[in-house]
Amino acid sequence: MTEPIIVVDSSEIREGTLDDVRQAMHDLASFVEANVPRVLAYHMYLDEARTRMTVVQVHADSSSAAFHMKTSASMFRAFAELIRLSTMDVYGKPSNELLELLRQKVRLLGGATMTVHVLEAGFTRLSG
Repeated sequence: MTEPIIVVDSSEIREGTLDDVRQAMHDLASFVEANVPRVLAYHMYLDEARTRMTVVQVHADSSSAAFHMKTSASMFRAFAELIRLSTMDVYGKPSNELLELLRQKVRLLGGATMTVHVLEAGFTRLSG
């Protein structure tokens, strides 16, 4: 059985770049919606102070997440001068390919700490 992959990353927004970050967030979300059909959820959040951005993505499996990383890689570059990626948490059992793609994103956006969390118990309902 394949297991879902959830990736949550959090970034510091560089001073003076909030408007550019917000535009880049909208552009990326629209791009993912149009070009990554197997993503189950893709959400980008700002904290109340507007100094941190958090991205939550949910994929049915590792291959969906890897496809997203490859397809969207060029869009991530728009964030390189705007944010500093500080943490990336990966939930599930990512493939070696996905791990390498995630490491590339970490290097591009600031060298975040990446932690993989292995599923111990639980279940997933993808439909009502």
